[in-house]
Amino acid sequence: MTRRGRILTIGVYGFDRESFLRRLGDAGAGLLLDVRQRRGVRGSEYAWANSRRLQAALAEAGIAYEHHPELAPTTELRQLQYAEDDRRGVGKRSRRELAAEYVRRYTTEILDGADLAPIVSALSGGRTAALLCVERDPEACHRSLIAQRLADEHRVAVEHLRPL
Repeated sequence: MTRRGRILTIGVYGFDRESFLRRLGDAGAGLLLDVRQRRGVRGSEYAWANSRRLQAALAEAGIAYEHHPELAPTTELRQLQYAEDDRRGVGKRSRRELAAEYVRRYTTEILDGADLAPIVSALSGGRTAALLCVERDPEACHRSLIAQRLADEHRVAVEHLRPL
């Protein structure tokens, strides 16, 4: 069974602008797929990851950008995860895993109805793209669910990029 390109996943937390771009470049990313609902990050430390600044930086680095809001969790789903984080006493930036109910609902409400064909097509010919959200660890973010679906159903190789 042949693999159809490669999907990376990457978060914002733990990176600065330069290390983020370097990590993507070293991994061979030619396209960044932003799967955030709101394309901003709170705090001056991560101002570089706000949509306009990020797109400008990616363009300078020769990496294309696409926003895929259809793959973003709804506000209601995010609130469900935040409630579980509160129950566990963890913050968004320190979360290590997704709540089981969040995973179930994201999968049935968003992922099961999503058309991943455009992403698979973008990976044709062995191209590499990266799914972007904010969490440092992919296990704490919906981007890992998208990547796993691409691996399981479309034979796409997956690599999770983390800050060094």
